[in-house]
Amino acid sequence: MDAEENTIAAFRAALAAGATHIESDVQATKDGVAVLFHDDDLARVAGIKRDISQLTLDEVRKVSIAGGGIPTLAEALAALSEARFNLDIKRANAIGPTVRAILESDASHRVLVSSFSEGRRKKAVNALRSAGVEVATGAGLGRILAGYLAARFGSQRLFDRVMRGTHAMQIPYEHALLNTLHPRFVSRVLDAGIRLHYWVVNDEQTMHEMVALGAHGIVTDRADIAARTLRNGN
Repeated sequence: MDAEENTIAAFRAALAAGATHIESDVQATKDGVAVLFHDDDLARVAGIKRDISQLTLDEVRKVSIAGGGIPTLAEALAALSEARFNLDIKRANAIGPTVRAILESDASHRVLVSSFSEGRRKKAVNALRSAGVEVATGAGLGRILAGYLAARFGSQRLFDRVMRGTHAMQIPYEHALLNTLHPRFVSRVLDAGIRLHYWVVNDEQTMHEMVALGAHGIVTDRADIAARTLRNGN
């Protein structure tokens, strides 16, 4: 398709292809608006060597990329009102704007809040909780590492204690130091009732292997392949 990643057009195409959830990264503009964008700067997708945090929302709207431009989180939640979103908060300045967008969109029931930074994740979840809202949440990197060690070398009880309050673990299926496919690790996660998501999986054989292992979800760039492979059993 012609739409750039993290655009509403790309999200719609993924849903049309059979995706059940949208995964995206949240950053914040200079004037404090949550937008969906992955990279630190605009160089790769727009040829502009400037950071999102250096631009106001009006300036971001002028950036031309295929698929209708860079959307705000609120715009995406409104445009895709039935979709479920997996949101990765990329930077500390995006915590408040992300929380505001979720609250103002009344979208807490259809978002999973995560971040590689356990600190960012906790601040966002606590801010939502202070507003009387509970959301599903994925583990940050620190908690993933602690959970991995507890799963591999400790008891189920220890793992459950380390991962308390976590609804999902989103991890790479290949890692230089961690064997995230180890049967003991996988069984600990599943026995704890935590959703297991592997990323980024784009080929059919690996998709089948991850699901056979017990994965509840696969993060992929190819929703069309995933839908055909997993739903039709091809």
